[in-house]
Amino acid sequence: MSAGPALALVAPASPSEVAPETVLLGLPMIRRTVLAALRAGFARVLVVGAPPEIRAALSGTPAELAAEAPPGATRLAWNVVVTGTDLKSLVSGGAAAGAAVATRADLGTARKRLLQDLVKDTEGFMSRHVERRVSLAVSRFLSGTRITPNAMTLVSVAVGLAGAPFFLAAAASQQTVGGILFLLHSILDGCDGELARLKFQESRFGGVLDFWGDNIVHIGVFAAMAVGWSRAAAATWPLLFGLTAVAGTFASALFVYLRTMTAKKDGPLYTSVALHTETTVTRIADALSRRDFIYLVLILSLFGKAHWFVAMAGIATPTYFLTLVGIAWSERRFSRSVS
Repeated sequence: MSAGPALALVAPASPSEVAPETVLLGLPMIRRTVLAALRAGFARVLVVGAPPEIRAALSGTPAELAAEAPPGATRLAWNVVVTGTDLKSLVSGGAAAGAAVATRADLGTARKRLLQDLVKDTEGFMSRHVERRVSLAVSRFLSGTRITPNAMTLVSVAVGLAGAPFFLAAAASQQTVGGILFLLHSILDGCDGELARLKFQESRFGGVLDFWGDNIVHIGVFAAMAVGWSRAAAATWPLLFGLTAVAGTFASALFVYLRTMTAKKDGPLYTSVALHTETTVTRIADALSRRDFIYLVLILSLFGKAHWFVAMAGIATPTYFLTLVGIAWSERRFSRSVS
């Protein structure tokens, strides 16, 4: 028997017209609660007095079937839909939370609660208020299909790379198409993580694929912008901006990957450039790593001036890499001083 906090899922005090095995965002409600509770830190999840329909919905999960809740277990009605945030609070001794589903009308509230919990606190402004609205709608639609998070990563990478050749042209109309596809890549890129959390299909491989997929798209877009600028100017010097933008992007990505993503750990592979205490510099670096810059690319593209962005990126990305090195050196020096 596992040591640690236990969660007992019990029949609700009042009858519900919605069965706990009802599928919500691709999974039976009670199955979702069991998997989320184990992820949140409960060592055991027991389902008390489960009828055959519930047992079928729990097939293949570590849920334990019991006749009664064991002493000390946290009790939760099995018709209450809880998010990961709710369960983390519950495992720490907080009050029970969630959305009780008693009628079919309550499913909408529960669905909205689960989707909203997918939005990260570290989101950029445009990502939170624009892109997530679209990506969550797409993920909601795809949650009941067989499409995997890794498949969505590949789709988003393909869309982003499809947009890169449009930046070879000087015409604003073609650059705008490239900018729209670049933005669409960013929106769809949110779906892989959303689906992974909704379907409980997170994996280390998926996190690495997502990380490098994003950077490959950025490198492809920057390179195309530089080549397009070179062709329009009938000169080779614009390629220098593309070279430094590509080199700075790759160097930064490789540095972050080797420093923060290679060690085994629970949760997301990458959350911040800081390994230890956050500082003003690390917060700024984290903000700059977000993808709100794509809106600037789109705006410049509307005027046929996408090359202005690669000129900025040619300076900014090497500077960002040097900032990452400085952060790492500062943290290493601090670690030595306290050891």
